[in-house]
Amino acid sequence: MNTIASEDIAGHPEFRHLSTIAGIAVDLRYATPDNFVGRDLYSPYDCAWLHRDAAFALERVVAWLKARRPGCTPLVLDALRPQRVQQQLWDALAGTDLQMYLAHPQRGSIHSFGMALDITILDEDGRELDMGTGFDDMTELSHPALEARFLASGELSAEQVANRQLLRDAMFQAGFVGINTEWWHFDCGDRNLVRQTFRRVL
Repeated sequence: MNTIASEDIAGHPEFRHLSTIAGIAVDLRYATPDNFVGRDLYSPYDCAWLHRDAAFALERVVAWLKARRPGCTPLVLDALRPQRVQQQLWDALAGTDLQMYLAHPQRGSIHSFGMALDITILDEDGRELDMGTGFDDMTELSHPALEARFLASGELSAEQVANRQLLRDAMFQAGFVGINTEWWHFDCGDRNLVRQTFRRVL
């Protein structure tokens, strides 16, 4: 398997640090206690990295938003998630139905290749746009596939759905692909191809 340790990423030509991407904000939730596990999962590792292909695509997101919604800023909530952290998340949800929200560590999350982003948008005042749920809300209300139903029932507002659509439009035009269960998660390209051809970070 084509792998690299997270400690060896710095200086590697395939990866770019988030600090090199202009026009984004960064709040890596798994590097803080503000996540569903309730503790910092990343320290002492620096996980503010993306594969260069995903970093380039994120720059296209920045440019698209700047042109269409000046003042709005992409906020990166998670980028590179090393394999060892994916295992910790999997273990934290062991024996619960919530494991459906995670890629099995053996198969590997696209985050572990630096080719996935968890992301939202900040408004002109630096506040997160209202998406109807918070990040890592593991309920059906977070599922893009069910938005029409929740809009009809009044559990999601038209503004909340429009904010999610803005995020999708920004991401899709840059080559990212969404998933049915998390409005904040996007893969950069085809996940099967990524697993077959990209380097996994351990």
